[in-house]
Amino acid sequence: MIQIHSNLKKGELKLKPENKDDLWCLSQIIDTNDLVQAKSLRKIKTGSGDDRAAVVRKLVFLTLRVEKVELDDHLRILGTVEEGTDDVPKGSHHSFAIQEQDSLMIIKEKWLKFQLEKIKEAVSVKTSPVLLCVFDREECYLALMKRQGYEVIAHLEGNVQKKSVEGSGSGNFFDDILKKVEEIISRQRVDYIIMASPAFWKDEMMKRVKDDGLKKKIILATCSSVGESALTEILRRKEIQTALKDDRTTQETNLVEDLLTAIAKDEKVSYGMKEVKTAVDGGAVSMLLVTDGLIKKMREQKSYEKLEHLMKSVEQIKGEVHLISSIHEAGRKLDGLGGIGALLRYNLSY
Repeated sequence: MIQIHSNLKKGELKLKPENKDDLWCLSQIIDTNDLVQAKSLRKIKTGSGDDRAAVVRKLVFLTLRVEKVELDDHLRILGTVEEGTDDVPKGSHHSFAIQEQDSLMIIKEKWLKFQLEKIKEAVSVKTSPVLLCVFDREECYLALMKRQGYEVIAHLEGNVQKKSVEGSGSGNFFDDILKKVEEIISRQRVDYIIMASPAFWKDEMMKRVKDDGLKKKIILATCSSVGESALTEILRRKEIQTALKDDRTTQETNLVEDLLTAIAKDEKVSYGMKEVKTAVDGGAVSMLLVTDGLIKKMREQKSYEKLEHLMKSVEQIKGEVHLISSIHEAGRKLDGLGGIGALLRYNLSY
């Protein structure tokens, strides 16, 4: 993300998203009733009647009062025109289709602390390019880490012979995995390669790695099984957290694990909208975790103001607010608890 302009006294931030992660970030911090300024192509009818040739596309600069935000292959911002042109009058409905490298100005009455921190992170903190590889002698999952989770990019299956021929087929399969890894890193920069397996398979794999440059990138880890769940499992391991201490997905996983640990111990914790609201009203919340899935749901139900009020209240009592992505497993676990949870300064008596 590139920050072009900032005047928080006026509530203004002008930003340019550089990738899909930045578009996701913007989708989480643009709220209903915010003002967004951007350029847009508008169909303008210059003729009259059914003269199709009289319809032209014109580049206009507009200010929208936000009603809805959607994200797919681009960021779609829908609302009513607050400041328009003669061709696009005030009060008419319009939408922006924000793509990578499109700049926009966001104007809020008040920026929340966690929103500014997410922008700061997107502007200054770049996710280390990390390739995840979990495997055994039968299958392998390869995934690239993203700021809001990870993306599985390959699933390989080995041609394993009968178990009576112990280890047969593994060697060639491990060579196939290495070949795929080398193919991926030839196309894009990768700082780390986390290789994880049950038992000793990772050690067998390392015997086949001859390139010293590749060896320096590899971090070994152990997982209990092979599958997409193993990708989340290895991110919780201490050696991986040390190597990836600045990675967003790892941070979010750790925060959710702290919440789950507190729930297991039944101490200084609250989860679910009703219970968390009680904790916030009592001034007890030290850390609030909210999934983007819950934000999306409440926006669709037009009840987001309730959640926004909770987040503002937590910041007013000097608590921290953290947004958790529902894409990775930690976020899905929090969604299973209602999409919201809080670590407390003290236990509440209900």
